[in-house]
Amino acid sequence: MTGRQPVLTALAIIPDRELAAHLASALERSRSFQILSELKSYPSLQTLEIRVRQTKPDVILLDLSSGLDEACELIRSVSSLSLRAQVVGLHVRNDSDAILRSLRSGASEFLYAPFDVQTQNDAVARLHRLLQPGPAEQAEPGSIVAFSSAKPGSGASTLAAQAAFALRRATSQRILLADFDLMGGMIGFYLKLANTKSLLDALQIAESLQDGGWASCVALVDGVDILPAPEAPYAGPIDAARLHAVMEHARMNYEWVVIDLPVVFQRLSLMTISESDRAYLVSTPELPSLHLARKAVNLLDHLGFPKERFQIVMNRIDRRDEIAGSDIERLFNCAIDARIPNDYFSLHRAVTLGQPVDGHSELGKAVESLAHRLSGGAGQDRKRGALPDLRVATSPV
Repeated sequence: MTGRQPVLTALAIIPDRELAAHLASALERSRSFQILSELKSYPSLQTLEIRVRQTKPDVILLDLSSGLDEACELIRSVSSLSLRAQVVGLHVRNDSDAILRSLRSGASEFLYAPFDVQTQNDAVARLHRLLQPGPAEQAEPGSIVAFSSAKPGSGASTLAAQAAFALRRATSQRILLADFDLMGGMIGFYLKLANTKSLLDALQIAESLQDGGWASCVALVDGVDILPAPEAPYAGPIDAARLHAVMEHARMNYEWVVIDLPVVFQRLSLMTISESDRAYLVSTPELPSLHLARKAVNLLDHLGFPKERFQIVMNRIDRRDEIAGSDIERLFNCAIDARIPNDYFSLHRAVTLGQPVDGHSELGKAVESLAHRLSGGAGQDRKRGALPDLRVATSPV
């Protein structure tokens, strides 16, 4: 296969078993298609759709000689379902009527026995061009930004929520704010959400999020999609593969995914950070918070997280704080990315009203500055480095 394009995967629908044998013999020579699944009779539309969505083939190899009318109806059905797969008509001979009718119905190619190798290769080259997405279809994956803390109550949830709304104002792009704190998530409370589904519901349908299940799990607040934590605390296991599927779905459907995490020492937080493009570790100037934050920085460094991919955010900074910023940086051996002022009244008003903080307040200006720096560096952040992968495919969190 040296120098050739990748083999196309295929779903074969071939009632004519002699035609199927001819094709199998030809594919042993050409290796043009890899048959993922084979149906020996023409399926119903429902069966066809289920099989295509299960196997996700590049092409459907469809027998035209056993029943041209029925085959053409299936071709039209594939087109109506907006499935990615291209249809290749198969026939026992070079039948001009079958060629014309199948192409008019929506088939992309026509092959006939004995399936000449060069003819197959030419058809495969054309199919590759059809399957190659155009510039408008090439969706750039979004950026995942995680907020966590070393000590509960440091304000990571507040900053995650406000950063999500600030990113929306700064970029006008699609934003998701997700609450991954399954034991004590506060995003739903802050935004006064009620009777909503949660991250747990999304995890339960992780395999079918593309089929419309996602929309039922999120709520919309001021232009930002919200995936809240469950109302009742959840301490059970989380399947790592499902968590990965939810995060990848979010990455492919939003330009920015802002995740509020529980304390950084939890396995769920470490797994999420390992798949994030940037993580913020939130601390306050109080000594217990600084002590735990230093332990967290050492842990992340020990696990191999590059320091350019996670930053310290000092929250509730007061001009009267005795510890200078340079002293804190030496304590952490890590730069401080942002200093958020202790603006209690602006925050209290925002939480009381269930809305973003006032952008003209001291707190609002600091969060806006954080969002602008974050969005301004998006191009570099998309080149994801070799973060350690802490996912375990079969082990629960």
